[in-house]
Amino acid sequence: MSNKDWPLSLPPFPPDYRASGLLLHVTSLPSAYGIGDVGPSAFDWIDRLQEAGQRWWQALPLGPTGYGNSPYQPLSSFAGNELLVSPDSFVEDGLLRADDYSRHSFSLAVDYDAVIPFKRQLLETAWTNFKHGARRDLRVAFDEFRHAQAHWLDDYALFRALKFRYSGAYYLEWPAEFVQRVPAALTARGESQ
Repeated sequence: MSNKDWPLSLPPFPPDYRASGLLLHVTSLPSAYGIGDVGPSAFDWIDRLQEAGQRWWQALPLGPTGYGNSPYQPLSSFAGNELLVSPDSFVEDGLLRADDYSRHSFSLAVDYDAVIPFKRQLLETAWTNFKHGARRDLRVAFDEFRHAQAHWLDDYALFRALKFRYSGAYYLEWPAEFVQRVPAALTARGESQ
């Protein structure tokens, strides 16, 4: 089918529609946690945009970042960036307590060398709490998500586990049996861990 064969479509907005907004990545929002996240500051930001008569917030890609922490080089087209998870949301959801983590003094600019281990520790603590029974009511939703998203989630989890195991190395620097996804090698390595 060529472009000329496509049916004509209506514009997404009426001809007299006018609106304005801002381009701002979530990481640029103010936060006590060293990096903007999808927590209270993001909701406050949306409220302020609305109060100012703005109608659009273009947030840029929100995927997990790789080399250089660039949102334009995500490690997945499906997964979200774990750095954007709000510690406040974990506390609100009962997966963390405020005393599960110590307050850090972060600089105004994002310091990824400080933020990444801090956020990863929060995620590990929240996951441990979840595995040990915190918020059992979320288990059904969690299992449904895993099942519905298995078409990408299982491969992504394997990729991230291997990337972690090999200290963030480029995947072509991993052992060839992992790059080629040799089932026996993946099973043998998984059982020996």
